[in-house]
Amino acid sequence: MALKLAYETWGEGSHPLLLLHGFTGNRSSFDHLRPLMADKVKAISVDLPGHGQTPLPTRTGREGFLETVEALVRVLDEVGVNKANLLGYSQGARFALAAAMSQPARFGRLVMESGSPGLHRRQERTERRAKDANLATFIRQRGVEAFVAHWESQPIFAGLRKLSPEQQETLRARRASCTVEGLVGALECLGLGVQPDYWPELQRQRLPTLLLTGALDDKFTQIARRMAAELPVVWRRTFEDCSHAPHLEVPEEYAREVISFLQTPWYESPEFENAVPDKSAAGGQ
Repeated sequence: MALKLAYETWGEGSHPLLLLHGFTGNRSSFDHLRPLMADKVKAISVDLPGHGQTPLPTRTGREGFLETVEALVRVLDEVGVNKANLLGYSQGARFALAAAMSQPARFGRLVMESGSPGLHRRQERTERRAKDANLATFIRQRGVEAFVAHWESQPIFAGLRKLSPEQQETLRARRASCTVEGLVGALECLGLGVQPDYWPELQRQRLPTLLLTGALDDKFTQIARRMAAELPVVWRRTFEDCSHAPHLEVPEEYAREVISFLQTPWYESPEFENAVPDKSAAGGQ
């Protein structure tokens, strides 16, 4: 039986937007953006496998990753959308790029926040799989609560510690709602170590793309710079005083950037009314 992703829709805008959350998130991860974006987008927010109400893929490793990409395209069929824009954060950004590469005719514009095209060297992929296997063992042995404490302590998430107590509690509750089986399975099927390497293929990714990172997240800002040098139609925006999750750290500024990008006039796109932009309108670099 084909993998089926749980999802919900919100917004009354004219821009269909498929939302893909990060590791330990779920389809509610972008709910705080509703007041800022609901009048401009028609959001389709999914639970990726092992998160929320979506089961794990029927296949493991790389095949499970590709099975998830196929399931994302089927979500568009289920909601009756022929062509949508993509927005993904971290883990979700990797899937947004994979979907765009797999079925470019089904997507219009791509927004990647703190994402990566994969690992280019075989040794890097091997090392990452070993790292994820160790993390999976930690989760099995210590449980979700201990894992969440460990996950939140990483320097890459330092910016989230500036959120209000209420916002931090909402984020922690979302992470704590994950299950051991879901997190372990997600590491095994969705992880960077099993993802195909899309670096060599970036030059053929023709969708207009916006790359978003936080200035304090040097690793992913450098990745975005490298991607920008390869992608044919690309903008890049780095948010000051932000780490890995600008959508949480500076939501108002983030929403303005995304909406500006989606509303930029294009030409040569029969279904999105234009495909090469006036770059000044997107607000990026």
